[in-house]
Amino acid sequence: GAPGDGAAYAAPQAAPAAPARPARPAEAFDCLYAYSAPALVRQVYLLTGRRTLAQESVERAFRQAWAQWPEVATDPDPVGWVRSAAYEYALSPWRRLRRAHRTLGRPDKAPADPNDRILLGALLSLPPAHRRTVLLYDGVGLDLPDTAAETEASTPTTGNRLLRAHADLAARLPGLAGVPPQEQSAVLRAWLGAVRPAVPLEPPPAATVRTLSEHRARRWARAALMLTAVIAAATGYTTVTAPDHYVAPVPAGVSVSGVPPLSGPPRLTETSRALQDRLREHPAAGPRRLHPSLE
Repeated sequence: GAPGDGAAYAAPQAAPAAPARPARPAEAFDCLYAYSAPALVRQVYLLTGRRTLAQESVERAFRQAWAQWPEVATDPDPVGWVRSAAYEYALSPWRRLRRAHRTLGRPDKAPADPNDRILLGALLSLPPAHRRTVLLYDGVGLDLPDTAAETEASTPTTGNRLLRAHADLAARLPGLAGVPPQEQSAVLRAWLGAVRPAVPLEPPPAATVRTLSEHRARRWARAALMLTAVIAAATGYTTVTAPDHYVAPVPAGVSVSGVPPLSGPPRLTETSRALQDRLREHPAAGPRRLHPSLE
């Protein structure tokens, strides 16, 4: 089946069962990574159409999760925690300012199957907020309140986004136009789960992600220590060199280091002398001004 002829794709395979909780933090992280990273890379690929950005977003989200592992480990939904961080990074407007993403601004090679290509193109034509809502509600299978909470929107707003997104997709996908509204989510879930990207989406090993996160944490720690040392050195230098008492200014007419003060009127500059001569020659100056007479 295909989006163009009204038949749905085959239903996606069921997700593997959640692993048992390991004892060591590294083992718990590796289990969470193996359980959710491949699906998250695929989701972010559908969200952006770009493999490099999908892998970078998921890797960055898991590095952040390992750096904050006590918080993530006690979260009721660790997968949702990482998914939210990956989606936020992938859709961040600040990311577009990076040169690497400006040079790779176009989506990756489209899927080979024409039906997958039509579906992915229709999905990428939606506004980012609508695209994320469709992927969470129709693709991941969250209910409307959970979708609203993860997108940081109210439930009515999320419902309106979903309805508008379904209408836009139905206008671009003939196979979805004839499906009743209450069945469109199931059809989209099957179609999205069966998309076959033209590029591989394998995430890096979990150990690599943990190592990069630890290296990044050490670099930040060293930078913080260096900044603290610079501030301490600047504070110590200021304390030593700054005056510790009030020094009154030297008044006029007092000699400084044996140099006699300048006495008498200051020397006139050429401009001052020309102005003085002009004032003396003016008719209103001198005796005529002091003793006016009638002519």
